[in-house]
Amino acid sequence: MRPTRAAVLLTAGLVTVLGIPAVSAAEAPTDLFVNNATNANCSDTATGAGTKNTPFCSIQAAAKVVEPGQTVRLAPRAYGGALTIDRSGEQGRPITFVTDTTNPAHKAVLGDALSIDGASHVVLRGIIARQAKVERSSDIVVETSTLAHEFVIGAGSADVRISRSTIASGRIQGGAQRTIINRNYSNSTASLPAISVLDASDTAIANNSITSYCDAGIAVSGGASGTSVANNVVFSERAQPRCETPLAPRHGLRVAQSAAAGIRADYNVVHQRAEVTDAAYHWAGTDYKTPAEFRAATGQGAHDFVNPADLNAAVVDSADATAPGALASLDIAGFGPMDDPGAANTGKDGGFLDRGAYESHDQLSTATVSVDQPWAPVGTKVEVKASSNSRWPTGMTYSVDFGDASAPVVTRQGGAAEAVASHTYASPCACVVKVTASNAAGKKVYAEQPVKVTPAGALTAAFTAAQVLPSSDSPAERISPLTVRFDPAASATPWPLTRADVDFGDGTVKQVSDLSRLTHTYRAPGDYKVTLTLQDAKGTASVSSQTFKADYAASGYVATEPFRFYDSRDDTPVMPGGVPLWMDLPIGMNKPEHPLSGSMSAVVLNVTVTDATQDTHLTVWPDGQDRPATSNVNVRAGATTSNTVTVPVGNSDGALMQLNSGWASIIVDFVGYYQPNIGQRFSPLAPARLLDTRATGGALPGGKTRTVKVAGVNGIPADATAVALNLTATGSTDNAHVIAYPDPARRPVTSNLNVEPGKDRSNQAIVPVGPDGTITLFTNSGSTHLVLDAVGYYGKGGTSLFKPVVPKRLGDTRTTGKLAPGATTTVSGLPANAVGAVLNITATDTTGPGFLTAYAFGGTLPAASSLNTLPGITVPNHVITPVGAGKVNVFNSWGGSNHVITDLLGYFTNP
Repeated sequence: MRPTRAAVLLTAGLVTVLGIPAVSAAEAPTDLFVNNATNANCSDTATGAGTKNTPFCSIQAAAKVVEPGQTVRLAPRAYGGALTIDRSGEQGRPITFVTDTTNPAHKAVLGDALSIDGASHVVLRGIIARQAKVERSSDIVVETSTLAHEFVIGAGSADVRISRSTIASGRIQGGAQRTIINRNYSNSTASLPAISVLDASDTAIANNSITSYCDAGIAVSGGASGTSVANNVVFSERAQPRCETPLAPRHGLRVAQSAAAGIRADYNVVHQRAEVTDAAYHWAGTDYKTPAEFRAATGQGAHDFVNPADLNAAVVDSADATAPGALASLDIAGFGPMDDPGAANTGKDGGFLDRGAYESHDQLSTATVSVDQPWAPVGTKVEVKASSNSRWPTGMTYSVDFGDASAPVVTRQGGAAEAVASHTYASPCACVVKVTASNAAGKKVYAEQPVKVTPAGALTAAFTAAQVLPSSDSPAERISPLTVRFDPAASATPWPLTRADVDFGDGTVKQVSDLSRLTHTYRAPGDYKVTLTLQDAKGTASVSSQTFKADYAASGYVATEPFRFYDSRDDTPVMPGGVPLWMDLPIGMNKPEHPLSGSMSAVVLNVTVTDATQDTHLTVWPDGQDRPATSNVNVRAGATTSNTVTVPVGNSDGALMQLNSGWASIIVDFVGYYQPNIGQRFSPLAPARLLDTRATGGALPGGKTRTVKVAGVNGIPADATAVALNLTATGSTDNAHVIAYPDPARRPVTSNLNVEPGKDRSNQAIVPVGPDGTITLFTNSGSTHLVLDAVGYYGKGGTSLFKPVVPKRLGDTRTTGKLAPGATTTVSGLPANAVGAVLNITATDTTGPGFLTAYAFGGTLPAASSLNTLPGITVPNHVITPVGAGKVNVFNSWGGSNHVITDLLGYFTNP
């Protein structure tokens, strides 16, 4: 059978666009690249320009050297200037210019006109130009482009096709032959026809959507033999102010007398605004307002519509797919022909190609699914309803997979609002119902909904409650101490829950969503009754309770380089007594210059009280808890006193401190911290002397340092990471402070001990081990003798972990009688499994200079002191000591009698 002219035209287009016959891989030329971005390293002159690594800067540079079969890939950017193409490809090996992007909205933008002059076998895709002109050229294709003002095809050009593009107006003239204008959108505001043909033969104008404001939509004049106008939709709009006057007639189709004999027009739609009074057709000098008049007089337009009541019905599935130039593949938006199941196929020979540039499609993009009982016991029939956003629901098919390995149920939506499928689950599962929605063209979209199929039985509340512990020392991980993880997954819930409440026993009640896990942080340690209350959709209720013990977890120690993080003298010079002050601890990124773990359980601080207006004491305790009846630092009016403080972390990353009376300034240095699953274990030691400058080396002068070996001596292993020391100053000649620190090259702006002339002072310090197992001592003024006793160490060889406690008082001889010289008091109340204790021991109402020594109950009194006592002065000290049978002995030297107050800050236990 002889092929139709339309088939010949379409085939010619396919040869050009698809490059048929294809070039073998060995013959395929290298692509050229154009990209003028700042960082593209482009050049129009460099050797090797046009590669991906060194692209051309201008499209014109590539156009001057491109060879047959090459593709010029344009970055989607703006390029200045015009573009002239005068080089030619070959049959089956065109020269191609294409915007290199996967997004069709991104295009290469020319600064001026596009000119194709004397070229052949050229393809352009994804270009934006102000205007385009094709002269003396053949086999030219312009696709998916934008010609903002006009295009002109003439001067002996042949086989030019402009497709799937946005155009303003176009002229085919000057003897052009076999031009195809198809699947384009034209919006013409110029005072000339949107598309005009003048003295050009075999032109095919097909499937365009044309809007014209000032003149005709399509105009044909002169010699136009073999011209076809088919499947177009022409909108004649109200005139615009820019239209020239007098206003030209706004016919949808205007054909001059000279062209009427050689043109075929059919399957077009003309839609006119009410303001447009011109005839839809002007043919060979005569106006025709209706298709019937036009058909009767000319034999044309047998399937045309003018101002149809239902424009969609006139356009959809009604075109002539065999018309010359009809592009039956993709429309301007990239959609192929689709058969609307709700529209009759009135196209030629029952075809369903649409008229105009756009193919009507079902717009299918999403599916929806709903399950009537997404939570139900085995044996319950569930119903699934599925739908989509398709405009053609009668053509939709749904496959419903219930997620339990049963065969999917296939159903159609038909005329109903939704497709419906039902199923009965035979066994429990956490299944997912998946719906696949398919249209007639084979496009598929998906939706899913989880379902919970439960065992049949009674509603039963059950849960587990476990402490949450940190897994790292990352600043980003925040696990507060006293945090519980509540998991109700053990509950049996055959029907959906209408109520699921968790009472944590501290006044906090939370709701559980779908029996999901919760975490909760308690403000203080204690035993809490946790209660889960469930009620289901059937009105059944179930309650379960258990006691959770919230407590600080056993923790390892992390030594840090000391740093100062709080000094009230920088803000409020003095702190009033009787008022608690919140202290933001350096946890996580609270102090960005010192990032630390976000999950500390307790911190070790050195707290200094100075400028006190009267004799007073300072208490430090965890934020969110009641102030304990303990003390940490005692200070006389006008004096400066410091003490090491170990305190648990509160639930807001803070601690509270309060002066008992008067006013004073507070200085806080950070020493280290404890954390579960992190850090080093501790081994307590009977106090062992590491240094006594009275016997060796002499007093430490002000401004000088002294290095002391602390690891690898006196029972402290060489790989210890930190040591706990009792630091005593005696024979001081000036008011000064002493610093103990690890790295002799990096002395911190902190202090460990404040000294006065004529008074012995002691304080405990936990110091990281520095180079070669040493620490460094420094005093800022005068000179002082220093005595250093080790009471324990931290490291890989450590045996015990630290259990923080809210500070509490264990013993106070003011209620039992003063401790006489040479006497020992036993302090009980420690857990039986404690191997070491962290205490704050305070001596008060002292009658003579002396010292106190803490040691394990049942142990041997060591030849070392825990704190030095002075008559008439209340002296506290942070003390780490071994424990025996849950008890600690405190020995009073022969210097005088003392009242002894013992506060517990925590204890060590072997895990």
